[in-house]
Amino acid sequence: MRRESGRGVLIAIVALAIVAAVVIAGIVPRFKARAALKTETRELAIPTVAVIHPKSGDPRTEIVLPGNMEAFADSPIYARANGYLKAWYHDIGSRVKKGDLLAVIESPEVDQQLDQARADLNTAKANYALAQTTAERYQNLLKSGSVAKQDVDNAVGDFEAKKATVASAEANVKRLEQLQSFEKVYAPFDGVITARNTDVGHLINSGAGSPATELFHISSIRKLRVYVNVPQQYSASARPGLPATITLPEFPGRHFPGTLVRTSESIDAASRTLLVEVDVDNPTGELLPGAYAEVHFQIPNATRALILPVSALIFRAQGLQVATVAENGRAVLKNVTLGRDFGNEVEVIAGLDPADKVIIDPPDSLVSGELVRVVSSREESGQSASGDGQ
Repeated sequence: MRRESGRGVLIAIVALAIVAAVVIAGIVPRFKARAALKTETRELAIPTVAVIHPKSGDPRTEIVLPGNMEAFADSPIYARANGYLKAWYHDIGSRVKKGDLLAVIESPEVDQQLDQARADLNTAKANYALAQTTAERYQNLLKSGSVAKQDVDNAVGDFEAKKATVASAEANVKRLEQLQSFEKVYAPFDGVITARNTDVGHLINSGAGSPATELFHISSIRKLRVYVNVPQQYSASARPGLPATITLPEFPGRHFPGTLVRTSESIDAASRTLLVEVDVDNPTGELLPGAYAEVHFQIPNATRALILPVSALIFRAQGLQVATVAENGRAVLKNVTLGRDFGNEVEVIAGLDPADKVIIDPPDSLVSGELVRVVSSREESGQSASGDGQ
């Protein structure tokens, strides 16, 4: 009986062991599969991102602004004498030198006034000579007591009055001679005649009692002034001595060097711009005053800018941001300030370091501190493909 009881217990134990083995064999794979699934789920939950390093921007910024070209010196020519135009010697387009005769005006009234003034001067000189002789004689007679002191004083006073009359007549003659010289109109400086508004026989009015008429217009074009309105953000860098390049639509492919020589030292309240003057040499005269030009400035950047693709930007309520990857593999969102927009790329002027790893096409749900998986960036992949092709 005891043997049979022991054998039954052994069989029960073996049966239980077999059942336990079967159960364990079924449960363990499930636990392993569940753990693997959990691990895989965690892995898949980590976003995979591509990163790049921002490119360094140009230390100088080129800005292109519209400019107005003007002659270095520009002056209307008016007459200072009344009369009729006798002749003119230069028409539009004529290049003249300083002192060249432009026109002659007939002023017979001035000529006759000058003749009369010269005659009056001769009369005054004759009276002056007689008064001088009389005064000297009276002074000599006074020494011998032949005349009264009063008579001598009268003679000396008359002499001084005649002397002043001569001075007045001489001044009048000089005035009329200068007025007569205005009958000839001369060029005040080297330049080109851009307008002729008179002709032979025209009545010339110097402006006495009615508006004067401009006879000629002359411009000095060996050097031109180009006036440019520089936006306020670049005004600190627009200083005298800054080189510039001028381009014009009628000269495709050509560049004319210039130099910024002066500024208005004041921001215009209406346009928020700084008026500057750029001087351009024009020895051949091919550049014309009044023309429209584009002025290129190379403005030095106050801070070194970085270049990023537009796809790296994140637009959120916190402002414009860029996602970067820290050393611990977690994402860090940084607020940035943009400069210029180049279309597919933008300029970042604040908020980013050159060594930062910037995420391209960041997920919309990405937050700071989130773990990310970094793969090869587009730039590195492109470079590898290029190297394999070689």
